[in-house]
Amino acid sequence: MQILVAWLGAFAGIALIGAAVDLLPKLNLLIVGSFGASAVLLYGAPRAPLSQPRNLIGGHMVSALVGVACYRYLPDVSVLQEAAAVATAIALMMATRTIHPPGGATALIAVIGGEQVHALGWGYVFPVLIGALVMLVVALVSNNLYEAGSYPDRWD
Repeated sequence: MQILVAWLGAFAGIALIGAAVDLLPKLNLLIVGSFGASAVLLYGAPRAPLSQPRNLIGGHMVSALVGVACYRYLPDVSVLQEAAAVATAIALMMATRTIHPPGGATALIAVIGGEQVHALGWGYVFPVLIGALVMLVVALVSNNLYEAGSYPDRWD
């Protein structure tokens, strides 16, 4: 049952984000690649400390902000921007107790994501937030189908 619920949660989370991208084009939403890794944590390992809401939302937000800042304000040397984005995202997630491994990819995508991502500038943070929130709502429903009240373990 747990495997089926994890599959359903992952499918629903990614599908809802994809549907929002298609149905609401004026919002400039994206399916960010790091959401795939978040889905593994949220639906496959919902009790893991790094799968909790604070880590999911905080980790993606910190990392999106760091990634955009590194792309916009560091010299146009891709290796510098890429390395600084990931390393700084890790440091700030540690400092804010929001470690979420997919956040490293969220920061990196802000730097290497190409024109569609770069054109958003600070607006990149919005689709990352919306996607993380959608995945959280799906996790709150799906992860409690097989063990009532099992997700989240904590909100702090």
